[in-house]
Amino acid sequence: MEPRFKRILLKLSGEALMGELSYGVDPKMLTAISSEIKEALDAGVQVAIVIGGGNIFRGLEASAKGMDRASADYAGMLATVLNSLTLQDSLEKAGIFTRVVSAIEMKELAEPYIRRRAIRHLEKGRVVIFAAGTGNPYFTTDTAASLRAMEMHAEVILKATKVDGVYDSDPMKNPDAVKYDELSYLEVLSKELGVMDATAISLCKDNNLPIIVFNIKERGNLARILNNEKIGTIVK
Repeated sequence: MEPRFKRILLKLSGEALMGELSYGVDPKMLTAISSEIKEALDAGVQVAIVIGGGNIFRGLEASAKGMDRASADYAGMLATVLNSLTLQDSLEKAGIFTRVVSAIEMKELAEPYIRRRAIRHLEKGRVVIFAAGTGNPYFTTDTAASLRAMEMHAEVILKATKVDGVYDSDPMKNPDAVKYDELSYLEVLSKELGVMDATAISLCKDNNLPIIVFNIKERGNLARILNNEKIGTIVK
């Protein structure tokens, strides 16, 4: 069966890497995510990844506590590099050729971001992990995901979370929260649903790039999405 998409951008939050831990990276979660990505590659799908850094450092929280916002955001970008290198190691142990591409130059650790080179890596079947966000403070990794997805000509952003879609309120706190199967970009913005930040949603809206929000903790969900099953919430 032909996969639904040929090229995807997977947006992983730092929290997704924590698994059941309260901080850092859970090796079991890394192995599970790597296994899901390998299945997608085996199906002929090209995979680009953007990772957050919230499991290590949150720029916004540090800024709220008095740290200079730009400095806090740069520290957050370095946290995404740590996560990217960790995921690269896990993917390579699973036999997947992987490149970490950083928006901030650190040539001993990662390639600098060159758009055409990154596209060529994808065409050769390599996983490309985009580290350090956009390389600019005041922009989130959600915005980086939207930007890189457009630059790579990805057909969709798959936003991996701890819940199985978008709800009208926090399902962890409200047992009566209602799940949406489908939303428009404008509904996400007007209802302030927090799928991604407003800049990221606006970028996707302007370029008609769909977003699918799904639970990465449930084994096989990525393959189900690629097999055209209705998983999570689609924003389009």
